[in-house]
Amino acid sequence: MLGNWLKTSILMAGIVALFGVVGAAIGGGTGMMIALLIGVGMNFYAYWFSDKMVLRMYNAQEVDESSGGSYYRMVKELAAKAELPMPRVYIINEDQPNAFATGRNPDNAAVAATTGIMRILSERELRGVMAHELAHVKHRDILTSTISATVAGAISSIAQFGMFFGGRRDEEGHSSGIAGILVMILAPIAAMLIQFAISRAREFEADRGGSEISGDPRALASALDKIHRYAKGIPMPTAEAHPETGQMMIMNPLSGGNLAGLFSTHPDTGERIARLEAMARA
Repeated sequence: MLGNWLKTSILMAGIVALFGVVGAAIGGGTGMMIALLIGVGMNFYAYWFSDKMVLRMYNAQEVDESSGGSYYRMVKELAAKAELPMPRVYIINEDQPNAFATGRNPDNAAVAATTGIMRILSERELRGVMAHELAHVKHRDILTSTISATVAGAISSIAQFGMFFGGRRDEEGHSSGIAGILVMILAPIAAMLIQFAISRAREFEADRGGSEISGDPRALASALDKIHRYAKGIPMPTAEAHPETGQMMIMNPLSGGNLAGLFSTHPDTGERIARLEAMARA
């Protein structure tokens, strides 16, 4: 547990430090503040309304105990075990097996699962998946991802500012030259890599936390194996139209296993399964 939280803290510190260095080098104090304010404004809106936006994108249908049946009761039982308020529960009519959690805090959380995941998973495996999603809620990972996205976005804004306006100049009016150009190009890439690393660390932590909630690490391990095998051949048009939502899923529907590890929002499935199996043996 401490390892993932420590890694997240170090990465968050790293992306903030990168913002400070890039901001000072390209935009100066004024440019840095403008970029940060723009980033905060855009991501505050996304953070506050993310649940409504993403649920609308996927045409998610809210269910209750009568319409959601065992799925709703499963979430209710797991939320009680996790000592969380009961989230709103949704079903998405998509063939690809997937699930996600959203909402700005535990009191405004929602969980959603596709019809595809309900078809291919056993009740035990689905329980492991929904426990994983509730762990994201418990850990306030939406807030963490919003902060990292805000800073990464601000770094990209500063770099774009530098590209268009030549960046910061010294007292004699000279630009920062090749070094400045390299910073403008490489800084957004570095920020993206750190943002993705934070996302992977939070997925590992949700796997661990979800297994503690369900008390059954092997259920999630089995579910991940099935989702990984089934999801490859099933498109998810909404995720393709809105790729920014992919990192919210229990498995990125767009990764397809072709992206290098550093550029992936989710850890390698095999490594996730191995860690869960180790938890089960401990």
